[in-house]
Amino acid sequence: MSLPLSAPAEAFLAENHLCTLTTLRPDGSPHVAPVRFTWDADAGLARVMTAASRQKARNLLTRPGSRVAVCQAAGHRWITLEGTATVSTDPQRVVEGARRYAKRYWCPPPDPPGLVVIEIAVDRAMGLY
Repeated sequence: MSLPLSAPAEAFLAENHLCTLTTLRPDGSPHVAPVRFTWDADAGLARVMTAASRQKARNLLTRPGSRVAVCQAAGHRWITLEGTATVSTDPQRVVEGARRYAKRYWCPPPDPPGLVVIEIAVDRAMGLY
């Protein structure tokens, strides 16, 4: 099920701005990391490319199905997408994540050993855009 967003929200998500991903560490404290992400309105998925060894991925592997928040900000405008996240090593999913990343950011994502895609099933959005 995709989350319906307004046209202004979709337009803002198509822009290239600073983003953060918030996950929870095993002790429950928040971990906030700068990221690049893509938004797939049809699937209701936000995707983040990373390495399995990075803290954000390790947090999610420790707590499968955890809720996360990805936020994009530009001046006074911002949007936060929330939902449950999974880390996938499935080659097709990783390739799809990398394809969308390259389309949005006009360059391929970094290709570290252990490349994975974090898929966030977005069920809540809020912002000022």
